[in-house]
Amino acid sequence: MVVALAAGPAALAAPAPTAPPETAALPETSALPVPAAPPETAAPPVPAVSPGASATSAEPSASAGSGPGRELYWQKCASCHGDQGRGSQRGPSLVGVGAASVDFQVGTGRMPVPDEVQQPRRRAEPVFSADEIAALVEHVTSFGGGGPDIPRVTEGSLGTGRELFAANCAPCHGGTGAGAALTNGWNAPPLYEATPVQVAEAIRVGPGLMPVFPSQVLTDQQVSDLAAYVQRLRSERLDRGGNPLGRLGPLAEGLAAWVVALGLLVAAARWLGRRAGE
Repeated sequence: MVVALAAGPAALAAPAPTAPPETAALPETSALPVPAAPPETAAPPVPAVSPGASATSAEPSASAGSGPGRELYWQKCASCHGDQGRGSQRGPSLVGVGAASVDFQVGTGRMPVPDEVQQPRRRAEPVFSADEIAALVEHVTSFGGGGPDIPRVTEGSLGTGRELFAANCAPCHGGTGAGAALTNGWNAPPLYEATPVQVAEAIRVGPGLMPVFPSQVLTDQQVSDLAAYVQRLRSERLDRGGNPLGRLGPLAEGLAAWVVALGLLVAAARWLGRRAGE
């Protein structure tokens, strides 16, 4: 083939000679014998990352899953957790976290976050719809590993749930579920907005500083008991008393009442003084 390229197009149409020409007429690089036909070789693979592009800017390969979950992950999550979920300096690895962890973080609106924070806060509404959350859960779990599945919550006992809550949850979340401050800027959030499934997911995966409670520590039925009791706390939300000022409590409302009463007394005294001077 080297000879044909050196001789030009006419050499391609000419029949092959019966004897090779003198090597002196060939370029020095053609001293090796020329094969009768070029070997069939596969074309070199196209690199996944174009020249000059960084690994984080390349699209994920097909092995990373497909469908709407893949697209959502690539748009909202890959910049921190990597296109294969292996993590980066901006976010931890998602390999092996399990469906329950992904569903909890995304379903409560804690993820995705616009900036790096120590403890993501719950949003009033999640960023994604229920179908999008399910697609993201499916995609992230395709990265491999284990991790707990999304728990199935059944009917629970309020009495047992109260006892379990007092022993395992109240020290951090408070006896009424209102939450409390922890150490180093962390806090145990209030539980009033948590759904039964989210309560069960938090028990199984232990987000933040919360310890993990596997099935060897709390059975599935005990988890359902706890979820039932937390739902009762939602209906009995901590009431500090009072009503006119948004239930801020008797001290704050009493102080406001004294300020209003003193103002009325001053106004009445000035009015009486004007009447007396007439």
